Amino acid sequence: MRQLLLDLDAEKPQSLETFVVGQNAELAQLLSLFSTRTPSLYGERFVYLWGKPGAGKTHLLQALADTGDARDARFLTPDASSEAFTYTPAISMYLLDDCEKLSPRAQIDAFNLFNEARANGAFLIAAGNHPPMILGVREDLRTRLGWGLIYQVHGLTDEDKINALEKAAQQRSMSISSGVLPYLITHYQRDMNSLTKMLISLDQFSLETKRPITLPLLRDFLLQQEAYTS
Repeated sequence: MRQLLLDLDAEKPQSLETFVVGQNAELAQLLSLFSTRTPSLYGERFVYLWGKPGAGKTHLLQALADTGDARDARFLTPDASSEAFTYTPAISMYLLDDCEKLSPRAQIDAFNLFNEARANGAFLIAAGNHPPMILGVREDLRTRLGWGLIYQVHGLTDEDKINALEKAAQQRSMSISSGVLPYLITHYQRDMNSLTKMLISLDQFSLETKRPITLPLLRDFLLQQEAYTS
């Protein structure tokens, strides 16, 4: 059986516009400022984001990496080389993801980068699954992570997710029967990235099978996906 469609559309770059704000309005406003390389009202250029996996932290960091002149931003993961962690004058924004996964070597590199970025007026946005005070990293790095503003990235409620998926469906001119989206968010992966990809795939499946998007169609599609991956 051929794979049914979860990789249909080319992966689109994340953007601040496609982030579903939910309870994160203040954070979204701040990062909108940062996207134009404008500090916060109090001149702050450092921010630490924390929240559960799937809350949207990586989305926000990747979105910021594509703002302004993308060549002046650097997105860093825990497995990046020491060279990537080296401060470079041409880079005005550093974006460090998954801080809880930093190796001992990477923690030293991150500590040095924080010092250099602060000394040279660069922006630095870091993210992890826990607030700095309980993050499992060396004490001096934990202090640096708490230097600036700290925001919890709140996950979306089920109502938020349904509203976001309805808007996405409207943008694609999709007609979806009632009950489809509530069923989807309770019987599939619950992060918005996976749900949005599933919505796109479901639209294509509907077109291929010439069937309306109803609960029976969704159940058939999920069963075929399960059969393919098992």
